[in-house]
Amino acid sequence: MKNPPPTTPYPIGTPGTPWGDAERAAWLARQALRRSHDDEVVVPLRARVPARGELFQYGVLDYARLGLRAYPLLAVRSRDWRADRPTVLVTGGVHGYETSGVQGALQWIASEFDRHAERANLLVLPCLSPWGYETINRWNPDALDPNRQFRADSPAAEAALAMACVATQCASVDLHVDLHETTDTDNSEFGPAKAARDGKPLAWHEIPDGYYLCGDSARPEPDFQRALIDAVRRVTHIADADEHGHLIGTPMAQPGIIYYAQRPLGLCGAMTDARFTTTTEVYPDSPRTTPAECHAAQVVTVTAAIEYLLTGRT
Repeated sequence: MKNPPPTTPYPIGTPGTPWGDAERAAWLARQALRRSHDDEVVVPLRARVPARGELFQYGVLDYARLGLRAYPLLAVRSRDWRADRPTVLVTGGVHGYETSGVQGALQWIASEFDRHAERANLLVLPCLSPWGYETINRWNPDALDPNRQFRADSPAAEAALAMACVATQCASVDLHVDLHETTDTDNSEFGPAKAARDGKPLAWHEIPDGYYLCGDSARPEPDFQRALIDAVRRVTHIADADEHGHLIGTPMAQPGIIYYAQRPLGLCGAMTDARFTTTTEVYPDSPRTTPAECHAAQVVTVTAAIEYLLTGRT
């Protein structure tokens, strides 16, 4: 069995008892900086702003109350923003540990932004959770998953600041692509940590080997989702369903595609009323792929989604 369920309790807290302040502090004390948001995100963004784009700071993620540094939150938008053009939102790094979500967004800005800015208004937020990126973490320092906090009065600054940015920049959004990964650490670390934090049993599911999409069940758009799978199939393999016909515990609606009720769950993919919305899930731990291939899958998804929005085909 690949990435089997853990056989020992999570090292923080008492099984069956939700965490309090002491347990959250103990969890935070275990986190360490493992890479640089400045070097890997900020410097590349500032070094290569697209000709048709403009780089701006939409907020500061400041966790000084926890003894942590402040992070600039950066985005790129079309310089020539027109009301008669459709608007495209791309988000990455909601979960900071999902590397290709961030690096794929940066690669798309560098290689694809300018040619698509001729036909659409573009807004790209490549790394919503910079502390999570640096510590390779799913949660923020308050032990909250930002991708469950996209709601009014959000307690997660990562989500609240992103929502405020989109509301300020966009009168409406026609397409939203949210870039994610599903990793083996979902089962080895983040799932067990969540169960311990909430005082609940571990909800374990086999990690799919391959790329898949999660659409919004309120806006399924199956032809759109299928077009993206067909495009990505050219650069990486698509995940197969398990023996129950599921991906990550959810029924597979068509090859490589599942649906969640995203808004009730507070997911980033439901932060707008866009007709077309999808969440990518790349599997970087597969022996059948490489980091470059994972980044390419994210780039291809965004490009194929825009082509579908504009022409009805990829």
